[in-house]
Amino acid sequence: MRIIIVGLGIQGNKRKIIASSDVVATVDPVVSDADYRTIEDVSLDIYDAALLCVPDEPKVKLVNYLLSNGKHVLVEKPLISDKQSELEDLAILTKLNKVVCYTAYNHRFEPHFVRLKQVIESGVLGKIYRARFFYGNGTARDVSNSPWRDTGEGVLSDLGSHLLDTLLFVFSRWPDDLRIWSACCFENKSFDHIICGGKSPIHIELEMSLLSWRNHFVAEVYGEHGSAHIDSLCKWGPSTFTLRKRILPSGRPPEESITLVQPDPTWELEYEHFKNLCINGVGGNIENDLRINIMLNTLSLEALGQKL
Repeated sequence: MRIIIVGLGIQGNKRKIIASSDVVATVDPVVSDADYRTIEDVSLDIYDAALLCVPDEPKVKLVNYLLSNGKHVLVEKPLISDKQSELEDLAILTKLNKVVCYTAYNHRFEPHFVRLKQVIESGVLGKIYRARFFYGNGTARDVSNSPWRDTGEGVLSDLGSHLLDTLLFVFSRWPDDLRIWSACCFENKSFDHIICGGKSPIHIELEMSLLSWRNHFVAEVYGEHGSAHIDSLCKWGPSTFTLRKRILPSGRPPEESITLVQPDPTWELEYEHFKNLCINGVGGNIENDLRINIMLNTLSLEALGQKL
């Protein structure tokens, strides 16, 4: 498959390494060694798909251009808009032109995320009572120094979109009453620490932060028969998955743990997944984007209301 990379920042260069010999051209308006300055400059005859690694603002327009011209698209998360109809139009284009629109949520390919989903679906935990997810990194200063990142919803759209997608991956839904519990701007103009959650039908707590000086991820899922835990991601390893079996009426539970010390496998796995979708000419996750966009817009309004 012939690929073009649009945007040669940190993400774009990662994608370029992974796509390797599939890359036929690069596009960036400011990077001097890019092959083209705009996507319109690239002949439609030389590529089949594009990897979009660009800021949020131009994403919808670029995706629209590519889908309209029969090109498959992988776009870095999140694919969002304050106009839901814009994403609905993209969903229509994918069906009309039989192309793939795939938003990259690479944590779905994290080994312990897959393991957590399998444990929950197996029923070994019994009825699920509550779950807590924490996603933090220490990029507050990087964000404030960026010419475009310290705007809008901040950590909510950046890390919050990952957490919302994780809920869809693991539980296929989020609480009906998911709301902002706390929204803070400690070091940034945009939000750098947010806690949100809901209680129906499962008690869920999501915490996202740019103020975690050691990058970290935590997942805790508690059920009637035991609990499952993820401590860290492969890229920040070691990453540990722990399954605990409840002792009744009380007592220290027996547990099984799997610890991984390895490079992040998700980028290559996700790229292969995208290529397979393109080969088959069907698939993508634009429907997830529609759901995530509605929720992010709802939470954003609530957070901005607290800020005021």
